Amino acid sequence: MADLKRADPLTVSVVIPVKDDAVALAVCLHALALQSRRADEIVVIDNNSTDDSAEIARRAGARVLPCRAPGIPAASATGYDAATGDLILRLDADCLPAPTWIATMVDAFAAHPEVAAFTGPARFIDGPPSLRTSLAVVYLGAYALASIPALGHLPLFGSNLGMRRAAWRDIRDTVHRDDPLLHDDLDLAFHLGERHRIRYLPTASMGMSMRPFFSGRAFAHRLRRGMRTVVVHWPQDRQPARSLRSLRQRGNELAGSHRAAPTT
Repeated sequence: MADLKRADPLTVSVVIPVKDDAVALAVCLHALALQSRRADEIVVIDNNSTDDSAEIARRAGARVLPCRAPGIPAASATGYDAATGDLILRLDADCLPAPTWIATMVDAFAAHPEVAAFTGPARFIDGPPSLRTSLAVVYLGAYALASIPALGHLPLFGSNLGMRRAAWRDIRDTVHRDDPLLHDDLDLAFHLGERHRIRYLPTASMGMSMRPFFSGRAFAHRLRRGMRTVVVHWPQDRQPARSLRSLRQRGNELAGSHRAAPTT
């Protein structure tokens, strides 16, 4: 990918899919306006909202695009397709990024040109204060433990991720953007991680809502979506075939770089 070795500053697009979440979106956009390193553009994807989410985004200076296809996978992919920055950062409407979130992501990508995507941690910003830390650890830890055996590498967390636009363009025709019952971040990790490197960035701090735990039904729905996301990639993406393909590809890339290296 040619733009992995750019010398000029990396430009940034922030993508936010939203549906009927106007109040939380206003808070999120305010936090983005206070970043130590501002985004070059903010792209809000309105996924058939019936409230004033789109108008709030416009008033905050975001570029608002409609997505009539239902579901976060379609909305997220619409935003990634429309993004013009060298880096595409993604968070949800109910997220609250730390003031240095964008700067931390940009610095990490600049320092590690071999990495195509970073994913970061999150903490809960609502719900019972005594449970916020422990539940966040359990929730994200369980997600990682369940995902890594299926992926063979780190998953991506949709509330806190960044990727190079060149990497998205490389895999965008392979993602399952038309299935609203999938976890879009896990699906993205399946396709992105096989061709590119994903790394964890612990300093990219993000706050998020405790909505996954507001009801047993909502949590169960998330679990079903996670299972469905794994199953739709079978049998072609079952381990160990997936890891073998990844190792083969990276071996070919290494061999190619050796052949291209000048002799002295």
